[in-house]
Amino acid sequence: MEVMNRYGCVPDVFTYNILINSHCIYGHFSYALVLFDLMLQRGCHPNNVTYNTLISGACKTGDMEEAKRIFKRMGEQRVSPNNVTYNTLIHGYFKCGDIDSANLIYREMVERGFMADSFTLNTLLSAYCKFAREEEVERLLRDMLGMGLVPDTCTFNILIARHCWAGQLDEATELFREMIEKRVSPGLFTFNTIIAGHSRLGLVDEAFSLYKLMENFGLAPSIVTYCSLLVGLCREGRMLEAERLMDEMLLRGFPPNRVAFTILIDGYFRNGEISLALGLWNDMEGKGISPDVVAYSAFINGLCKSNLTDEACEYFREMSRRGVVPNNFTYNSLIDGHCKDGDLVQAFKLESEMRERGIVPDLFTSNTIINGLCRQGRFKMANNIYLHILNSSGLAPNSVTYNTLIDAYCKAFDMVSAADYVNKMAIDDCPPDCITYNIWIHGLCINHMMGHALKMLDELVMMGFGPSTITYNTLLDGLCYDVLDRATILLGKLLKMNFLPNVVTVNVLLTHFCKQGMPDRALMWADRFRRASFSLDDATRNILERAHFDFCEDAKISDERAEKCVFLDFLMHLTFETMCRQRITGERKWDLDKIKPHDFSDLIFKLGGHGGELRFSLQ
Repeated sequence: MEVMNRYGCVPDVFTYNILINSHCIYGHFSYALVLFDLMLQRGCHPNNVTYNTLISGACKTGDMEEAKRIFKRMGEQRVSPNNVTYNTLIHGYFKCGDIDSANLIYREMVERGFMADSFTLNTLLSAYCKFAREEEVERLLRDMLGMGLVPDTCTFNILIARHCWAGQLDEATELFREMIEKRVSPGLFTFNTIIAGHSRLGLVDEAFSLYKLMENFGLAPSIVTYCSLLVGLCREGRMLEAERLMDEMLLRGFPPNRVAFTILIDGYFRNGEISLALGLWNDMEGKGISPDVVAYSAFINGLCKSNLTDEACEYFREMSRRGVVPNNFTYNSLIDGHCKDGDLVQAFKLESEMRERGIVPDLFTSNTIINGLCRQGRFKMANNIYLHILNSSGLAPNSVTYNTLIDAYCKAFDMVSAADYVNKMAIDDCPPDCITYNIWIHGLCINHMMGHALKMLDELVMMGFGPSTITYNTLLDGLCYDVLDRATILLGKLLKMNFLPNVVTVNVLLTHFCKQGMPDRALMWADRFRRASFSLDDATRNILERAHFDFCEDAKISDERAEKCVFLDFLMHLTFETMCRQRITGERKWDLDKIKPHDFSDLIFKLGGHGGELRFSLQ
């Protein structure tokens, strides 16, 4: 501008607009305002491009008050705003999380006769989805149709992402199909979003099918695509496939980055392959990739989960030496590790250190410490922390808080205190979840209150929760402890529901054979499962070791135990037949209609006096 002045060339509005825009692009917004004032002093009248540029600059810095002031001045100078002005303000408010102000600007825009375009509506749609304003999402979609605007790729991307992050994959897939049917081309972002959604929920094969479809559309995968697929494989424990995918990344010109290494290291830890996780960590550093806070946090968490808390502390110190600032997740992982080791002194020290460093302990921190205290039977201190959460911390106890306390009191056979916390959940507007019911049912079972446990099962169903395999196995375990006449009646109730037997069911029954002094039956059934090629786990092997140790050919058992033996044989027979059928046909429940009467009539007959009760309960 000085050169222009030297040659008598007066800068006009276009000159100022170019310079103001340059300052805004490079983040020198204060210089842009100085130029704007100079422009006014020299009698050069700004136009809507000038104001739009300044509003955009203010929005980029997050200074919405300044953006609003410039917009107001625009009106005072009788410079008419346009779609760009309103779109810029709406986007600025959205970035700051001020959805109500964005709505006000949108309404003003419509009232002043401006036609909202796809950019306006997609910006608002993205904001509503991000902040879960469901009613406004539906209203805006109706507005779009009313205005005759056709959803574009961006619209579909926003809606697909909304459903994917909410775990609503059926809805996301339906939108994806609609997108293709309407000949709206899905882009790389579309595929990355829906692939990530499937991977997060463990639907890895479906994610790879989408990956192949993406290539059929002529789209090349990005590092984001590969990392999403790695997440799915690692969470499912398919580590060999994850390694092959890393090799494919290299071949296609995507050297694994820090994110890919972090995902794979976390996967090895989840899979119990600690040496491979440590080796890959060293390999990452050997390739010159410095770990960031996410990588360190995942590594420290993996070490703590693998009962290597001392090693985790060493890497925590290394992290600080390198100037990498830990976050809540880092501290929570270490606190959890120390609590599981029983070192609550160190756990409390870390919590204090968090506060000193300006990191506010969150609900996970408090829940972890409550769990650590409950493990040591220090219920008074655990209750004090619960009260602190309730009254002082600005946090609200969640189902994890309550479930931890309820479980601890149940295991301590203090059902009164456990019931007190169940009631507090309702008072504090924290409805019990399926885990709460499972804990409560387990507590009732170990306290030999089977009638109450079965009533709780009815309540669970009434509340709309489908009983899980954990629920059934817990009840089955309780039934096996109960007196035989009541157990046979309660079993009839259990059989009416869709029981999903698994290896845990087998282990429960094998354990009861051993506890009833019948290790030979445990060994016989284990052999039958083995011959049928069922995979048994480490817990099964431990039970069978005990059975071998206790086994005695000449052992005599009482009539009462003989009846219990037949009852256990009946349960094991049902479990075996159901698991065999499940493997062949995919059926996933106990179903007496599929088992021939002669398969279990002998067992009922052998129960003698209880046979009629069992037959009645089965009917």
